[in-house]
Amino acid sequence: MADPARARRLAVRIREVVASMLERGVKDPRLGMVTVTDVRVSPDLVDATVFYTVYGGEADRQASAEALESARGLLRSQVGRATGVKNTPTLTFVHDRLPDDARHLEDLISVARARDARLVEVRRDARPAGEDDPYRRPRVIDEDDPLEDSPFEDSPFEDSPFEDDDPVDEGTDDSRGYLDDRDRGAVGDLDVTGR
Repeated sequence: MADPARARRLAVRIREVVASMLERGVKDPRLGMVTVTDVRVSPDLVDATVFYTVYGGEADRQASAEALESARGLLRSQVGRATGVKNTPTLTFVHDRLPDDARHLEDLISVARARDARLVEVRRDARPAGEDDPYRRPRVIDEDDPLEDSPFEDSPFEDSPFEDDDPVDEGTDDSRGYLDDRDRGAVGDLDVTGR
């Protein structure tokens, strides 16, 4: 495994060499206007994938793909001379679909914008079905209203069987479960050390 930084540097150098060779070195008449967009090198530096685009239609793409395939050996030897690596990577040419996909997305966005503009035109004079404001408003209680309408008036806890009106007996436990002072003194008189 090679260093990823070394693989990136080699990919950049391969892209430069292949682009310059396609411009000046390959004399195939089938080769159209080819642009090398990216090169990716495998981690072991054995394979290099060259991504390219072709200006023109499908026939131009097919002819350029055949020309690149026939010039692969020449391009690989030039890459080996220019990079000076021990094992020259094998070159694989792949048509880059990214510009085509970007163009397709731009077409879809323009269609969506046209539909949005048409929808704005339709909505301009439209009125809602039913009332203007179909939502219920919360009731506003005035300060001078009597408290008879209070929601807490009929509380289910008013006649609770758990209410105890008897005060807590001071001589027994308090509400936290502690004994009173008389019982605490009896426990405190014990000698813990056993003497």
